[in-house]
Amino acid sequence: MQKIISYPLSVLYAIVFLFWLLIFHPIQLVCYHVFGYNAHRMSVAVLNFFLLRTSHILGTTYTLTGRKNLPKNKPLILVCNHQSMHDIIPIIWFLRNVHPKFISKKELGKGIPSVSLNLRIGGSALIDRRDGKQALAEIKKAGEYINNTNRTMVIFPEGTRSKTGTTKEFAPNGLKMLYKFAPDAYFVPISINNSWKMNKFGQFPFGLGTKITFQIHEPLKISDYSFEEIFEKTEKTIKKHIN
Repeated sequence: MQKIISYPLSVLYAIVFLFWLLIFHPIQLVCYHVFGYNAHRMSVAVLNFFLLRTSHILGTTYTLTGRKNLPKNKPLILVCNHQSMHDIIPIIWFLRNVHPKFISKKELGKGIPSVSLNLRIGGSALIDRRDGKQALAEIKKAGEYINNTNRTMVIFPEGTRSKTGTTKEFAPNGLKMLYKFAPDAYFVPISINNSWKMNKFGQFPFGLGTKITFQIHEPLKISDYSFEEIFEKTEKTIKKHIN
């Protein structure tokens, strides 16, 4: 029954979602080219506010805890499990003050209004998962970028989304590069629960009444740990709090 009810609501959601992407694409361009970085950053945050509120059409709610744990004016590496695209929108909006950027596959850098544009010009790293050399070079630049600007890089070390919420094995290479080239940063483990339920019927229709939670754990200062220690502690912390 829920799946049947979800079809008309999902159509409405998709139409409104696309509307915001189309509206904010030129807004981003104007903000970036005329007013600069901060104006562009805020345009992206406002876009994601509207995208987040649009998901209320589906009865989706969000809870984020632990924001007070985040160090101020420090480079941050948010390490998250990955369950759906709905992991990303709340991070951009709720954590807008720490300037989140993303390690993303290069395919997302073209073809999607607003989203691809932001990935290309907003400071994110676009990697080719079939070209390890290119990917590591991009992540190196990302690490140096946040270390020099006190901004934030978001990485999903599982590599792909979990369709059932069960976490996959974390890949160390991307985290190792960030560890090496952002030595002043903190690893911030974040456990995301239930966003996979938005796609429990597949790509369409969307799940209804999903309660998505984000739990920000205690940050780990890179200089206090070897890579092996911080990697193990980060992975265990995230997985321990996955329902």
